Amino acid sequence: MNPDLDLALQRVIRAPRATVWRAWSDPSRLAKWWIPAPARCLVDHLELRPGGAFVTRFSEEGTTFVPHLDACFLDVEELERLVFTNAVDSTWRPAAPDPVSMTATITMSDHPDGTDYRMLVRHGDPESRARHEKLGFADGWGTVAAQLAALVEGGDRS
Repeated sequence: MNPDLDLALQRVIRAPRATVWRAWSDPSRLAKWWIPAPARCLVDHLELRPGGAFVTRFSEEGTTFVPHLDACFLDVEELERLVFTNAVDSTWRPAAPDPVSMTATITMSDHPDGTDYRMLVRHGDPESRARHEKLGFADGWGTVAAQLAALVEGGDRS
């Protein structure tokens, strides 16, 4: 991790790693936690493979959905790691996403209490990192990690 370019969060989720992975790999489950509540999420594309599309939309009021993320997966290691970027969109075209371009790495490993869940978000320059931090990286990514934990710790283990 480069502290001038990267932001990171970590938490222990009290559920098996396979359950956390299912919350990422099943579009209906991902939609339940991927965007901070009370906003709602729709998952348009979730292709968990290198080069696969990752496209979501959100709605503040629950009826009109607008673009949220148009990204592609760079690496997928089942039950262990997901890497995606919004610097390249879901159709493999270069992108200049608003408000910031990033590459995110999600890692999951076994922990005595469940799953060690880590998020590392890389930025191309210190200004982008600072902008993402100022926009609420810790609150936003922390909130969705808490929502993920609540979902899988709350019994959604099917």
